[in-house]
Order: sequence, then structure tokens, then C-alpha cells
Amino acid sequence: MHRSMDEPGGGTVAPGTGAHPVDHPGHPGTPPGELPDPAGVAPAVLGALLRRHGWQRRGGAAGRYGRWTPPGPAAGATSLLVPDTAAFRDSEDLLAEALTALARSAAPSAREILVSLAVPSDEIRWWRDVPESAAGAAGAAGWAEAETLRSAARQIFLAGALAVRGRAGYHGARRRTKALAALEGTLIGPAPGGRRLTAYVPVAAGRALAVQLHRALHATREAVDYQRATGGMEAFDAAVAAGVSRELTEALIALVRGSEGIAIALDWAPAAGTPDGCPAGPEPVEFSPGDLPALRLAGARYLRDEPAVPVRITGAVVRMRRSGPRGAGTVRLRVLTGAEVAHVRMELDEEAYRIAGHAHLVGLPLRVEGRLENRGGFRRLTGASQVSPVQVDEAERDRLMKSLQENVDFFEEACTGEEE
Repeated sequence: MHRSMDEPGGGTVAPGTGAHPVDHPGHPGTPPGELPDPAGVAPAVLGALLRRHGWQRRGGAAGRYGRWTPPGPAAGATSLLVPDTAAFRDSEDLLAEALTALARSAAPSAREILVSLAVPSDEIRWWRDVPESAAGAAGAAGWAEAETLRSAARQIFLAGALAVRGRAGYHGARRRTKALAALEGTLIGPAPGGRRLTAYVPVAAGRALAVQLHRALHATREAVDYQRATGGMEAFDAAVAAGVSRELTEALIALVRGSEGIAIALDWAPAAGTPDGCPAGPEPVEFSPGDLPALRLAGARYLRDEPAVPVRITGAVVRMRRSGPRGAGTVRLRVLTGAEVAHVRMELDEEAYRIAGHAHLVGLPLRVEGRLENRGGFRRLTGASQVSPVQVDEAERDRLMKSLQENVDFFEEACTGEEE
């Protein structure tokens, strides 16, 4: 889903992960394989990023250039000369020297600035206040804290990507494949000690995701405040329209649990400006352990109240099972059209089961009507009816037959009585 900034280029990554132009394993003092092109870097954007990361402007010729130093112990070791505009003949040379100095700087923020310059990205930052004993632990305990933060961040991103594709109190398996694909290119940085993490969402492909997360997180905060003040859950019902869902509340629970509080902040990419309808400097959203009961109630409510969905599905039969040679059985379809899930299971009577078996044998997809139930994440179809094979062109039929041959053991299980 995401690519880690500290992951080697040849490492194993999750499906759908995209590499980043400045994604490299390096150490302080090691420049990236590809620096941003100075000709494509606007001095105002570089200045805004330096200021965002706490760098200080310390003099320079007004209107021509400024000298910037990083915060903390690296202040005396690094100094950047950044032009105020690109109008001067030496502006591009100064930018090139500044970018090289950033690549060689030991300042922790230097690499983050280079990432933001390479691909204009909205930055989302997580802070997780963990007990000192856990944050300072070495070995497995320290790694567990960092992985908790990283995993919860991934879940929050997925919840946002699901909401971009459609509003629902509970998404389950629906829309998941396309939501995961939409996260390609999102870059998650290291989470030292499990306390802090930064993610970069490229504007070109992910601005809608960043805007959606901004709205959904603030709507969740408001709904939690309302529930804690009044005991009512009505605000959570209304918050679904802003993208709040069980997936988001579960992700926040995972993030808050075991901590003393968390905060999530968003900074828009300076090169792209502020999205319409959003504040230029969004306030961080904070959650504490005291919010957990409201989040758990909301998640349970979303799961309980999300209605079944009437559908007409076309899919390829990939698995069949029944307890004996006759009677009803269970069929699993790989969905081709009709529902935003990858697979569904259904109970079919003897005649419908026979039709499904024949369609499977000759490599034809099956069409069926029913209701997708939220039980099991919208992977089960109930009330199956109108079961019939669907004619397809020869190329599609050949592909389905090849799939049948590769998975013939599934069909052979139809009469074995084995349970899934």
C-alpha cells in the first residue's frame, strides 16, 4: 500500500506500492540518487518548506537571497543560501548548491524537504504520545511501538481512500481493491520510537485523499465531542457524509490505544496551494484515551446499521462445496461486474447449484441476483435467485477455462464434503 522512506529499493513491498523519486535507504551525509531539478524548484516553495520544518532565516540581502539554518544541534553545521526569486542569473546555481547541501545535511528535516520538492505532496504528520518506558525501549518493544504507529497510519489512509470512492458507515470488502490502488505513491517515513511519523501524499494523484482525510478527521473529532457532552450518537450518523466510517474509527482506536494521546496534522503542498473549501493552515486533530468509548460505540453502530445491498452480480465460479452428491451447496464467485467486492459466497439450492456447476465446467460466468449482507464484510450474498450462465466472447471464455484448469482442485471438492 505504501512505501517506507527507510526501506531499501530492492526490498519487498506491499502490492500497489509505488517508489518515490527520493526514496532511498541513505544515511545523513549521503545524497539521494536523484535530486530535484533546480530549474523546477521555485524559491518561494523551498522557503515555505524550510520555514515549515523550523529552519530559521538569518540575514541575507533583502529581496535577493536569505541564509537559512536548521533547528537544533545541526544549526552550526549547515547553512543554505536560497534566492528570494528566480529572476537573477545566479538563482539556479544557488538553488543547486542549496539542494546539494540539503542532501548532505545531518538535519532530520533535510530529507523530508527534498521529498516534498521532488514530488509536490501534501504532508500528513502523526504524533503519538507513548509512555516513556515504551518509547525508550530497545529491541522488540521499541519496534512494536513504531509498527503500531505505522500500521494505524496505513489504516487511516485506507479509510480515507474508501471514503473518496463512496460514503458508507461500514465499507467491509467493498471498494477495497480500488482504494488500495489509489494509495500507490503515498510515502510513509520512519517512526522513531513510535512517537512521530510523516506521510507524503502526491498532489497529482492524492489531493482528493488528503482533503477527504482532513474533513473526516475533523468530523470525527466533532462527533466524539458531541457524544461525550450529550451521550447522543446523532453526530456520528451525520458524519458519514464527511467520510467517517467504522474503518476510520477502528484505525483511530488502534492509534490511541496504549498511548497517552495522539495528534494528526496536515500541511498542504506549497507548490499546489490550498484546496478549495479548506483552511490554509488546518489545525491538528487530537484524540485521547478518553475518546475510546465513543469511538467504539460509533464503530459498533456503523457495523450494525449499514444496510444490505441489493445486487445483480456476474462472476466466475471458483469454488463449489456441498456435503453430499445431491442437495444444496455453497458456491464462491470471483466478481466480474455488479458489486465492488472481489469475491462473494452464496448458498444455492440443488437446481441452482447444478447450473453453477455446468457453467463452471464450460468456462462461462454466472449471473445471480440477491442481497450483499454486511456480515463478513459484504462478502456473502443471501436470497440468491435468477441464477443463469452468461454468454461471453471466445477470448474471455478461453481465459475463464484457463482459470478453471489452474484451480481444478476447487471444483473436485464439490463432492468431497469438505467445509470451507
